[in-house]
Amino acid sequence: MAKQDNLDPQTRDLVRFAAAIAQGYEPELRDRVGPLRSSQVPVAWVEELLLQSVLMCGYPRALVAFTVWRKFGGVPAPTQDEGEDYGMALEWRRRGEETCALVYADNYRKLRDSVRQLHPALDAWMIVEGYGRTLSRPGLDLMRRELCTVAQTAVLETPRQLHSHLRGSLNAGASFGQIEGVLSIVNPMLSFDQWKKIKELWRSVREGWVPSA
Repeated sequence: MAKQDNLDPQTRDLVRFAAAIAQGYEPELRDRVGPLRSSQVPVAWVEELLLQSVLMCGYPRALVAFTVWRKFGGVPAPTQDEGEDYGMALEWRRRGEETCALVYADNYRKLRDSVRQLHPALDAWMIVEGYGRTLSRPGLDLMRRELCTVAQTAVLETPRQLHSHLRGSLNAGASFGQIEGVLSIVNPMLSFDQWKKIKELWRSVREGWVPSA
């Protein structure tokens, strides 16, 4: 069985689109829209992936991907959204703390302290805007969000973040096989040396993995 078969078809196509967003090549993005529609990936999943891609890939790649999705996916934009309502800031903080603690588990407090030492605003933005306003939205479950983030951090060659989200995927309920399916998707996008480093990183995570209590 191919490693990608550890992912259900809809999740596989969503992760492929996530990796294409990180690459930022319009032709590849266009090629990925067709499979999203033919395998009936829920529109809400795609919309949420595109929104969360701002966090990992930045506005430039997210805007390009959104444009391709709107044009070739044939899905109109919503007329309103909770993300517009900054009156929800306290709720975003609450759910952001909850989601971030789930992803980072025993390393949550260390993460918060480390980021705050870099800059207090970064800590607030990470929790309120990142984990609360964006990653805690309904429409896409946390496990699939984390699998997409694994794909994007691998393509973007950010090993520290990849390490965190490999563990975060496991904390969110992903299996070893599902993560290996994601890594097999990004493998062709990487150089031999990049792929070797990612395999070593994943091996260290897998061998040292102890589920949180």
